[in-house]
Amino acid sequence: MKPLRNLAVAQSGGPSMVINQSLAGVVLAAKAAGPAVGRILGARHGIDGILKGDFLDLRRLSPAKLEAIAATPSSALGSCRHKPTEEDCDRILAALLARGVGYFFYIGGNDSADAARIVAERAAATGAPLQVVHVPKTIDCDLLVNDHTPGYGSAARFVACAFRGDDLDNRALGGVKIDVVMGRDAGFLAAASALARQRPDDGPHLVYLPERPFSIPRFTADVKACVAKFGRCVVAVSEGIRDAKGTLVAAKFSSERDSHGNLQLSGTGSLGDLLARAVKEKTGIKRVRADTFGYLQRTFPGMASATDSAEARAVGEAAVRHALARAKAGAAAESATVVILRKPGRKYAVRFEARPVQAVAKNTKSMPDAFIAKNGHDVTPAFLAWARPLAGDLPPCAVL
Repeated sequence: MKPLRNLAVAQSGGPSMVINQSLAGVVLAAKAAGPAVGRILGARHGIDGILKGDFLDLRRLSPAKLEAIAATPSSALGSCRHKPTEEDCDRILAALLARGVGYFFYIGGNDSADAARIVAERAAATGAPLQVVHVPKTIDCDLLVNDHTPGYGSAARFVACAFRGDDLDNRALGGVKIDVVMGRDAGFLAAASALARQRPDDGPHLVYLPERPFSIPRFTADVKACVAKFGRCVVAVSEGIRDAKGTLVAAKFSSERDSHGNLQLSGTGSLGDLLARAVKEKTGIKRVRADTFGYLQRTFPGMASATDSAEARAVGEAAVRHALARAKAGAAAESATVVILRKPGRKYAVRFEARPVQAVAKNTKSMPDAFIAKNGHDVTPAFLAWARPLAGDLPPCAVL
């Protein structure tokens, strides 16, 4: 089969503040490739759009419009959570080949990487000349191999700013404030709450992560001790906290699952309500409040981290360069992913590499032990040093 020059790109999974930077990176790198790339097609709502034949002509976007889209949160093309079946893969492949697509880029997290893997394997089995590259994105920061992922830095910045404000609110009124933060399998995002601290008595005073077993009796005892010490308590809790048996605490309140089998965790405030009720009942503290940050963490305008934005665009560009280099070399079709690796040294710097998509597909990573305090309800200085350049500087706040 002769080489195919057209390119298709789609977005999948949960939106983020910088996912459109990756889309812009793909489009700009494709345009810069000259005649090596023909049409640049954007599939609306991920692989659902491919199956429906719903494509946009992205080459027609003006530079100003593309930059405006890049700076806008959420998924400009629309998103989906769709694990393709074998029949779906046959139809996806047929739809791409029918449009002369030789390069397919799927922007998303580990489930999206798995979908890219499935499509690429189907293409390889049929001998189709299709280069498939997964472009990383997830605010959970749980993709294997990667030091961190696009989307995390901006969400971490939001979480840190929200806790800085919530701590000031708690200073004024006292009591206990519990905030539930996204993070199904990894605590990176809840841990980012600790970036809010400026003073020794600043919250969050307690940080609970999925990587450590969660016990309600121990939790209420921790809160009571914190109030005795500071006169108040601000708590960060990951939505993915698990008991000693590994069962999600939030599983008591949700049975809905997506097509990848993931339990829905972020659409309810039940976990926060449970924890607030436990504190009231076990400690006698009267003023106890709980909030669930939910989807606000993903697409809040004006909150994107500069580092996150730049790296999100860079991974899109790197994906295109990798696919074009393989095609130019006459290499067989393959599936790959772009990973972000931190360079050693005191000054923050990263490099981008292409790895087999199987390295990140489906599976997730956890917070390393070096980032979690020995008491099990805080983070270490090592985590703060790792996370600060990703979130960037926060607005300073003064107290009397």
